[in-house]
Amino acid sequence: MRKAQAKKLPLAPDPKFNDKLVTRFVNNLMWAGKKSGAYGIFYNALEKVSKQTGEDGYEVWKKALANITPGVEVRSRRIGGATFQIPSEVRADRKISLSIKWMVRYSRERNGRSMADKLANEIVAASKGEGASYKKKEDTHRMAEANKAFAHFRV
Repeated sequence: MRKAQAKKLPLAPDPKFNDKLVTRFVNNLMWAGKKSGAYGIFYNALEKVSKQTGEDGYEVWKKALANITPGVEVRSRRIGGATFQIPSEVRADRKISLSIKWMVRYSRERNGRSMADKLANEIVAASKGEGASYKKKEDTHRMAEANKAFAHFRV
């Protein structure tokens, strides 16, 4: 690194729940700078979640995010000409980032009419411990467990 690392800009909390995590999620959901559209999709999805589950959509979303947050991941490292997958703990900031990105990505890949429908279905599935984003977390943990033998290479 040549220069000082860029400072993190403070996020404004969202208007409905007054939560910075929601803003962070909406920023990842946003397409082509359309933030108000992304907020619309997110709030519609939470309404659909509350209709489906009969619980508070916001709480279900938080539970879903907690369910798909990874604890460990593998990182590639070259040692003596060979590349090893070395398991390592995930930083707190990266944990949130990964879980949000996975949820948005696998929501987009789902089949459904609107993005709000797809996101709602992914949130419900993740809160139950199902769905593609939950599977991604499980696969990440399984990879780390399988490569536990190389943990001593960690720096």
